[in-house]
Amino acid sequence: MPANKKYLSTPFQRFLKITAGFIGGYVVMISFHVLVTHIFEKKDVVVTACFTGYLLWAVLLLFAFLAKNGWKIWGLYLLLAAVFSLPYFFKM
Repeated sequence: MPANKKYLSTPFQRFLKITAGFIGGYVVMISFHVLVTHIFEKKDVVVTACFTGYLLWAVLLLFAFLAKNGWKIWGLYLLLAAVFSLPYFFKM
């Protein structure tokens, strides 16, 4: 039995969700670990990021597909990446 068309997203929204999940999730994951390097030693963060990076990226990827609007997810991921990257750029 095919899915009801009203519950399916448009092809462009699907594209936005896929790119937000893959690219945006990866950028947020990297910027989060850059933020963590300001709290802990860099060598410890690199070792931890090998494991937590994949988990965080997978959760962000799933979250992008659960959202209704791809533009909102892109906006949220870009905002999170900018906030997480602020200490790196301003050397706080």
